Amino acid sequence: MKMKLPYYNRELSWMDFNARVLEECYEPENPVLERCRFLGISGSNLDEFFMVRVAGVLEQIENHITKQDPSGLTPAALYSQLSEKIHAFSKRQYSCLSRSILPALKKEGIHFLRIEDMNEEQMESITDYFHKVLFPVLTPLAIDTSRPFPFLANKTLNICVRLHDETAKGSDKNAFAVVQVPGILPRFLDLSEVTEDSAIPSRSFVLLEDVIIHGLDTLFEGHKILSCTMFRITRDSDLDIDEDASDLLIEVQKSIKKRKRGKPVRLEIGAKADKKTRDFLIHSLEIAPDEVYEQNGPLDLTLFSKFAGIQAPEDLTFKKLIPVNPPADFYGYTDMFAAIREKDRMVHHPYESFDPVVNFIRQAADDRSVLAIKQTLYRVSGHSPIIAALIRAAENGKQVTVLVELKARFDEENNINWAMLLEHAGCHVIYGLVGLKTHCKITLVVRKESDGIRRYVHMGTGNYNDSTAKLYTDIGLFTCREPFGVDASSLFNVLTGYSQPPIYNEMLVAPHGLRSAFEYMIDREAANAARGLPAGITVKVNSLVDEKIINKLYTASQSGVKIRLIVRGICCLIPGIPGVSENITVTSIVGQLLEHSRIFLFENGGNPKIYMGSADWMPRNLDRRVELVFPILDEDARKRARCILDTILSDNVNARVMQSDTTFVRVPAGKPRVNCQTTFIKQARQMQKNKIEEEHGKQAHPKA
Repeated sequence: MKMKLPYYNRELSWMDFNARVLEECYEPENPVLERCRFLGISGSNLDEFFMVRVAGVLEQIENHITKQDPSGLTPAALYSQLSEKIHAFSKRQYSCLSRSILPALKKEGIHFLRIEDMNEEQMESITDYFHKVLFPVLTPLAIDTSRPFPFLANKTLNICVRLHDETAKGSDKNAFAVVQVPGILPRFLDLSEVTEDSAIPSRSFVLLEDVIIHGLDTLFEGHKILSCTMFRITRDSDLDIDEDASDLLIEVQKSIKKRKRGKPVRLEIGAKADKKTRDFLIHSLEIAPDEVYEQNGPLDLTLFSKFAGIQAPEDLTFKKLIPVNPPADFYGYTDMFAAIREKDRMVHHPYESFDPVVNFIRQAADDRSVLAIKQTLYRVSGHSPIIAALIRAAENGKQVTVLVELKARFDEENNINWAMLLEHAGCHVIYGLVGLKTHCKITLVVRKESDGIRRYVHMGTGNYNDSTAKLYTDIGLFTCREPFGVDASSLFNVLTGYSQPPIYNEMLVAPHGLRSAFEYMIDREAANAARGLPAGITVKVNSLVDEKIINKLYTASQSGVKIRLIVRGICCLIPGIPGVSENITVTSIVGQLLEHSRIFLFENGGNPKIYMGSADWMPRNLDRRVELVFPILDEDARKRARCILDTILSDNVNARVMQSDTTFVRVPAGKPRVNCQTTFIKQARQMQKNKIEEEHGKQAHPKA
């Protein structure tokens, strides 16, 4: 019987990742407002985890599924471990807030005030705000036999008010009402202008719910308020889309409406909630006791992400990262097409500006020689310059084809709006293939030139989103190599028509061919190691989940292949197990920027193969999505790709290394200290400086 290889459960691994995010909140070297931001991110991450992953596990239990996952856990056994882990994590979040972040804010003169701590001027300020702004907006919802418990939308913040009802029959004189905290108003109010002068510049804030609770007597005149309890519901929000529907757009719109009414999977409640209110909420929401999370602080920690954006001294936030613009590869060029004709161009975001990507589309939109633009869009920004350029291109008479992925989770509504806008402008808009998300990032520009038709291609590891390009680390490649142009045309023909998946020249495309290509390359490294040839694998991905890929990596490790994995989030592979994975290391980088690029390096017997793309090593990326992974052929770009991997692996500031017991341990701080993210911005600036000096040298010494 074949031995079952070790596999760590993906949900438990994800919780470990979010714990690494939370660690950044404790890190004293991080500026205090950045620690607030990390706390908000950990809260936002956990919200989405409940809405999708925890909800999925609960649904399996409800459907009596008892099949074990690759880690050997049934849904019920997994939920038991997950529930214990999440409850402990939530306690750490609030412990971090009360014991670490709030004291650190206080040292900087930033205070969250309780009502009882306010001076007279501050009390007047919040009373005035309640009567002028809040009172007209608030709607108290009584709950009785004629008015049932109201429907409360996902992630809304609410106050449950217990009242004394003299008119009630019998001994139970309790009455309940719900007041929703308006999500349209700022969650915290700045009272700094009414704070007394002090030696330390002081800023004071109060939470919106505290102001509401202070004024509740006005909403319930004539009733005695016995208690006020904050609570928040998280609902199952994974869309169930019928892809066989006659109109996918309408089907997604219907599903978005259903999302808001999903089954509750978590009830967050104030830790000091009185028992009668707690029992009332559990009964009314039909929620299990282990789905209740008593939080010792303000509910919905995502408020601290917004709070981190307050105006404050520079030393309270990370030093602003200003992208190099133009990047070295485009320095001295105003004509994007001329630059790309000379050689492949690589851009590393956000260290280098996203402008070349935007300018590529803009120039294509206005260039009379451009005949067609084809592009995939997965997530775009709210005021996307790329969308604007595509619309202008259509108005200029060019053939514009845009694949807008309607099923991009939590961006569905945004993408529907963009799709309708593009269609109205005259673009050909398509929604992808039945049963598959289109996750690849590619743009094809077809241009008529003096020597015939030339195809220009941009491929990337990240979305065409100018906002996230400032926060996510991603890499883009521009090329006009003919094999890439042919492959790009073939890929769009598959996406827009009835073409069968072709045999691509250079590209690796899921769901047909990408998995087998990766498996072949891993097997090849194992064979090369066995023959004494140079062998090694270095891979950077967001997640490593796929069981077949993991087993291939274990086999390669046992053959002597040194495998270096950089995995930001979920990692189901367990490194360092004697006889199984002792040749594998796993590093996770959590820092100022979100690591998002995917890079694959195979030593290939001394002839290294380097790829980049949109695909993680997960079943969904390899089997259920249209993904694109492309080779790096230009020698300069190849050197740079290897340098990126080596720099990340030399990090001793942001890096944690996974142990054989699945825990992560920080890399010991060394001398010199290496923060790969600050190193990359220095490298980008140095490359640009070198390019400027090179160009000036050419001008000073023109060729004869």
